[in-house]
Formats: sequence, C-alpha cells, structure tokens
Amino acid sequence: MKQNKTVFDVNIWINLLNYMRNICLSVLCALFLSSCGNGEIKVVYSNPLPVALGDPFIFHASDGMFYLYGTSGEDGFRAWSSEDLVRWKEEGLVYRGATPESWTVDCFWAPEVYERNGKYYLFFSANWKENPTREQENFRIGVAVSDRPTGPFKELYDHPVFDPGYPVIDANVYFDDETGKACLYYSRCCYKHPVESEIAGMAREKGWFDEVEESWIYGVELKPDFSGIVGEPVLLLRPPVRLDDRQSEWESRSVTAREVNRRWTEGSFIIKKDGTYYIMYSTNFFGGRHYAVGYATSAHPLGPFKKADNNPVLQKNTDRGGEVTGTGHNMILTLPDGQMYCVYHGRTAGTGNERVVFMDRMEIKSDGRLTVNGPTTDEQTIFLKK
Repeated sequence: MKQNKTVFDVNIWINLLNYMRNICLSVLCALFLSSCGNGEIKVVYSNPLPVALGDPFIFHASDGMFYLYGTSGEDGFRAWSSEDLVRWKEEGLVYRGATPESWTVDCFWAPEVYERNGKYYLFFSANWKENPTREQENFRIGVAVSDRPTGPFKELYDHPVFDPGYPVIDANVYFDDETGKACLYYSRCCYKHPVESEIAGMAREKGWFDEVEESWIYGVELKPDFSGIVGEPVLLLRPPVRLDDRQSEWESRSVTAREVNRRWTEGSFIIKKDGTYYIMYSTNFFGGRHYAVGYATSAHPLGPFKKADNNPVLQKNTDRGGEVTGTGHNMILTLPDGQMYCVYHGRTAGTGNERVVFMDRMEIKSDGRLTVNGPTTDEQTIFLKK
C-alpha cells in the first residue's frame, strides 16, 4: 500500500512538473520579442497558454489590446488582457451573475464579447430562474453590456434573449456590416432530446444504450437591440443519421467508445471568407478525449450548410505520439494582417482533467479547404504588426 501511494505521489509530481514546464516555457518564450525591421514583432510561445479555461474566446479591441474570456466554473466570467497574445494579465471578474436582480442561477458558460458602436456586449449561457417544471438543464442565452472590455458588464435585460422552449447554450453572433443585421447561432442541448438514427439503433442492438440524445445547431436573426429574435430559428447542423455517412465515425465516437449516450453538435463559430460562410463546430463529449472540431460551408448565413470532406480538422493527437486530448469549442481569431488562429481548449497529460487554452495557426486554402495546424505543444511563432 505504501509503495502504491509513493508511485501515485510521484505521478502527481511528474504531471505537475510537466504542466509547470509548459507554463514557464510560455512565459520565457513570450519574453522573446524581437523587431523584424518591417513593422512586425516576433513572438515565440508554446501551448498550452498559461490560462486554465474552457470555451476560450479572444477578441482584438479597438484599443489595440487582446482580451480573453472563458468558462471558469464561477458565478460569472473573468477576463485577461494581453499586448502580444502570450503574456496575459488577469483583469478579475468582469461579469457577476446569480444576483437577486439577475435572471440567471448558475452554470455560466461560453462567453463571447463583441465591440459595437463604442460598447462591449457579452453573450453567454446560464441556467434560468424561471423553471416551474424543475428541469435539470434550463439553460438560456443572455447578453450584458459594458463601456470597457474589462467590465463591469451589466445585463441588458431581466430575461434571456429568447425562450425556444428547450435548453440552449454556446451563443455566437455574426454581424453583417453590409446589411446591418446580426445572426445568433446556438446549440440546442442534448437534454431530453433522444433522436432515432442508425447509430442509435446500433447502440441499442449492441446493448450499449437504450437511446441516444443529440444536440443540434440553429441560427436565427437577432433584433437590433438584442432584446429578442426575428422569425423562427433554422436548423443548420446535426449529427449524421446514417452509418455510411462519412461524418458518422468521428461524430459518434463518444457513443461507440461507450463514454455517454449523447452526440453533440455545439460550440459553433462562423466567419465569411471570399463569399463563403464557414461554420466551425465541436462534436462528442466535451469532458472526454474524443472532443473534436469540424466545419461546414454555405453561400448564406442561415444555410443550408454542407459538412466538409476533410473533417475533423482538429482532434486528439495521442494516437500520433502527442499528449493532447479533448480539443474543442473553438473560435477563430483573425489578425489585422489576415493571419488566422484557432483558439480552443484541450487537455494534456500534465494538466489532467483541467481545460487549458490552446492557440494554433489555421488557414483557408485557395481551394476553399479549412485546415488547422494543431494541436501543438512545441514552439510556435506569431508575427504581430506594431
């Protein structure tokens, strides 16, 4: 027994030292800033970044700073600021929910912040106080506003943006500056949403699960003041129905690995590039090793969307000699010079079950294919315009 405990303690210290090594390497590499003589600054870093968060979101504000938000398990959200995307300063709690005047209760997830007309708008998910049937999952989407990216953010309204009659999470907003319209993208939760499919039938035949619940991604136009929606939500993405669908294998791994009787389609993020809308999304159990990212394309912001043949574009690398699992809930950070980065959370051997932030180069190639150069844990270089 003593020998087993010693081995266990040693493993804990090894994992801790590996994690600290990554943090120290990130800090030291961040200090390696050099001018390239052409208006650029060279920044060297390695993943994971020294911030432990789920569902990370970074935006480049008009003040020239980068701001990072994410899910931390608190009754609200914290922010971090950075000049170079690597050295991050914690700014404290910028939004607090679960107050007497708030519509929220708990489970504050997936914040995203947008700068519009001199204001900063925070979209997020949380459990709603109005719950007469005592549902275990009662998530809705809300919005808060601030004069600064570091808050304090105050809720715009004493109610969620809208109530579709089922739990929803993972808000993402696309602003069309040509039309002046905004579209909200979100995920209907798996909760109480069993769906028949060939995958569900297989799971039942093999004795794995009696049913398989699914989450689906929808899109809908937002009212200009964010007080509600315009029209009815449109179904954009869902897990495959047929076993011979080329997306079926990778999107069903949480079921076939018998992790859980759910198939997710969540964490969407949309951009427009050369007339095409690219929506990235995450699948499989967010707490498992198979969490992964794919994308779909459309000529219109509300679809129809076609899933890409080269999916998944981001997944665990442990079967290729790496140490990263659970890669997902990403967003796309586009720098002023057009460089694109996939920002997401993952787990490593050193961090264990704690979600940490990763940032890897991505691109949309001339043939329209989207690719992500990740997950990485070795040295990476960013060139920032001064």
